[in-house]
Amino acid sequence: MKGISYSRYGGPEVLEYGEVRDPKVGPDSVLVEVRAAAVNPVDWKCREGHLDGLLDPVFPVVPGWDLAGVVVRPGAAVTEFAAGDEVIGYVREDFLSRGTLAEYVAAPVRTLARKPRNLSFEEASGLPLAGLTAYQVLVGTLRVERGETVLVHAAAGGVGSFAVQLATHLGARVIGTASERNHDYVRTLGGEPVTYGDGLAERVRSLAPEGVAAVFDTIGGETTRTSAHLLAPEGRLASIADPEVVAHGGSYCFVRPDAEDLLHLTELAEQGVLGVHVAETFPLTRAADAQRRSQEGRTRGKIVVTVGSWDQRT
Repeated sequence: MKGISYSRYGGPEVLEYGEVRDPKVGPDSVLVEVRAAAVNPVDWKCREGHLDGLLDPVFPVVPGWDLAGVVVRPGAAVTEFAAGDEVIGYVREDFLSRGTLAEYVAAPVRTLARKPRNLSFEEASGLPLAGLTAYQVLVGTLRVERGETVLVHAAAGGVGSFAVQLATHLGARVIGTASERNHDYVRTLGGEPVTYGDGLAERVRSLAPEGVAAVFDTIGGETTRTSAHLLAPEGRLASIADPEVVAHGGSYCFVRPDAEDLLHLTELAEQGVLGVHVAETFPLTRAADAQRRSQEGRTRGKIVVTVGSWDQRT
């Protein structure tokens, strides 16, 4: 089958399009024909070796953890899905090897849920990793409650845009950092936008003089340190970008595959609570360009790679 792979760490130039090994379908897995796969910052961070301390690579590595597609064949022990079912998945293993930027993927059942019926394959592929991240941080770690004020960094990005929508759904008031060109977009998600950069702390304090109940940090570094000083007494801080957040009394979070959480996101999408903005699509043959675009760090919503016959539409 065709797919993308890399045989060494490096920049986008190490990504190659060509034949990759066919997946083996274990008893608890499902063979999925991939229609679309979202690109996430973790993809290029893995490619450059930044996660080498956490995940062993088995070269050649097929990148990608998000997918939307159609079940071809369930494994021998699988009763949850049948051939023809449309699914989404956050297909992360405990090592780097068999990703989603390929025509077919053997996905463990624990990583899958049915695809929202009201979303296209391109839109649906952007939901799993980013949506699960936002949900698990807001509900599991920050425990956001109705009436609280929440600060979401990079509110127009993939994770941030879901976090704004979910926090609003939970009944919170949401302040979201974004560039000025994305302020209107953040408003459509339900947030109150503030411009990031110099003077951010003062701008946030003008909106929340007593501090915010929770901060969702997606940037790290100085942003994490600044965020710690914007909390109200007993406020909570979580970061998906900076493990050093624990030194500031916060929690470092790494999203986990969870079929039940993913099904809940599907339901919220079908209820109109969650929308997915696809900023740009690339065919599988241009996956390197998709990762380059992601690495620029200025994407509104999601970047998606289309796979198989579907990539002809881009």
